[in-house]
Amino acid sequence: MLPRNPVHYGGEGRPVSPDSYFILVPQVNTVVSVFGIEPARIGGAEAYARELSVQLGVRGWQSVLCFLKEPPDAVRSYLQLPNVRIEVIEDSWRTKWRAIVAVMRILRRYHPEILHLHFTGFIGPYPWLAKLCSVKQVVFTDHSSQPEGHVTRRAPFWKRRIARLINRPMRRVITVSEYGYRCAAGRDLFPAERLEMVYNSADLSRTSNRQERTGFRRTHAIPEHRTLVAQVSWIIPEKGIGDLLEAARLVVSKNPDVHFVFVGEGADRERYTRQSVEMGLEDHVTWTGQVEDPMGEGVFTAADIVCQVSRWEEVFGYVIAEAMSFGKPMVATRVG
Repeated sequence: MLPRNPVHYGGEGRPVSPDSYFILVPQVNTVVSVFGIEPARIGGAEAYARELSVQLGVRGWQSVLCFLKEPPDAVRSYLQLPNVRIEVIEDSWRTKWRAIVAVMRILRRYHPEILHLHFTGFIGPYPWLAKLCSVKQVVFTDHSSQPEGHVTRRAPFWKRRIARLINRPMRRVITVSEYGYRCAAGRDLFPAERLEMVYNSADLSRTSNRQERTGFRRTHAIPEHRTLVAQVSWIIPEKGIGDLLEAARLVVSKNPDVHFVFVGEGADRERYTRQSVEMGLEDHVTWTGQVEDPMGEGVFTAADIVCQVSRWEEVFGYVIAEAMSFGKPMVATRVG
């Protein structure tokens, strides 16, 4: 039987009653993951963050996820597991002074064993900052795609020396595809023996909770009888939006029962919307704007064909993996 007055030990100098006993609370192992992105929708990075947290939770570890902004409700609900804490670090990818201070505060608050960096830039102050805060390991996961036509070349000697000095406290660099590994190894900015490849993937558990095919179409006034071609991406030139519009014009001229939907937001959306009208496609193209949960809101269930016609060299085509998880045929560019 336990004594009547249990206490948690709070440090030296605190009076303790003779009939009290101690409850030893073990420190929880923690990974702090800093993502230099805004979690605007449930996409590749958000799925990566959740799966990482799931794997840590199985092992009894706490996962602290740091983003540039607070996630919207749908994304927060997706990420919020029992072992997850969500924090905001503004401008972490720019390594401004206030971001450095914010990262230091997070490290001192949670005392993590591991600092895991994503989208923060390969060269920066965080590895040495982590060492200063007694973090045992620093890991960088490279999710970066490359510009169109990119050719990887070995970095100059001086750049290799500086990069290795700055990243000396970094334990390993993880790439998310074979292409990413080849790029990282080819630049030679980090010791090859500390490079690893862990493929990205889609969350297959979410394909079992499919929305009805008609739900997404009804929301966006897309006729049910039309064959629906979907692209989920930023609305920017690098994602091949102009190319897909040209393809849409050719397809619709042959078959008016085909409809194209562009799911996403971006700086060039208004320009491409005007272009689609000028091409006579206003009745065959839909622009949804930002959709926080494309899988959950039925984009892939509604689509008959999914496209990903990027011009830049994708490190990993996450939308391709999502579409395949729903058994959808893909039309994609051979890049990255």
